[in-house]
Amino acid sequence: MSRSICITAADGQTGHLITELLLSKQFRPKFKELFCVTLHPEKCEDLETMGAKIIAHKHSDPAGLVQSLKESGADTIFMIPPAHAHKLRLARDVLKAVAAADIKNTVLLSAAGTDLAEEKAQPHIRQFTKIETEMMHLRYTGGTEAGTSQCIIRAGYYAENLLLYEKDMKKNGRLRLPIGDVNSFAPVALGDVVKVAANILVSEGPKGLSDRFRGQLITLTGPTMCNGVELAAAASQAGVNIEFTDTSNTEAKQLVLELDTDADESEKQYLLEYYSLVREGKTNYVSTLDFAPITGEEPTNPPDFFKTYESTK
Repeated sequence: MSRSICITAADGQTGHLITELLLSKQFRPKFKELFCVTLHPEKCEDLETMGAKIIAHKHSDPAGLVQSLKESGADTIFMIPPAHAHKLRLARDVLKAVAAADIKNTVLLSAAGTDLAEEKAQPHIRQFTKIETEMMHLRYTGGTEAGTSQCIIRAGYYAENLLLYEKDMKKNGRLRLPIGDVNSFAPVALGDVVKVAANILVSEGPKGLSDRFRGQLITLTGPTMCNGVELAAAASQAGVNIEFTDTSNTEAKQLVLELDTDADESEKQYLLEYYSLVREGKTNYVSTLDFAPITGEEPTNPPDFFKTYESTK
């Protein structure tokens, strides 16, 4: 109950969802305070109403972030690299602030595939490796407790990204992705990722986080590898009748530009880079062994994901 948790990039979808889950009856008794760091505090008013304390951060004021984290007294941070063109620089600012504020428990949300991404071909995905490395270096930084207890979660392609193509799917009856006809990937539900993160953040051990998680690198994907045809079939099981069409990179770029979303341009580029990983055959795996032991549940398969989405419309 003594734990104080800080969530970064709380204005984004992931930050919102993890905050809402932590403030639910399931997790709220397990920590004392919850702080949300955000570049856009106006987008976090609902979280403040729920009980979170908002820390407004300006990317031009890293010293102010250090001061805010020190004043919060947080001992645990869930670091979500922001959807921003300067993701790496902002992540470095947070890591420096974590060190200066002596926050000993750090959980980083990274990206599955970052270790397989090429600097020239997939730079937005590859930069997560740089963030991971700099976080791990905190363990050997003198004069701070930061790095005492760390955990990295590498999340795969979010199934929710497929919903960004809803308008095009309704118009053309097709799921158009530049992934080829053969290779597969295993979309993971964002809700599953935050369930794992929440359980880790409230865990306790002799050095901070539970020893089950301290020092772990956890890769999370969905439970089912799907190529494009199989993914379209899973959607059809939920009543979303579509067919898959492989597209060229040029067409894919145009589709991404037309997506009905306010996502940062860097995040759109991330999607295109992930599709190139799929086409290169670097995502033909599942990684779910950690999910059930951590959450006590089974991960969401594609048909159930689409059914859940359809039921909420």
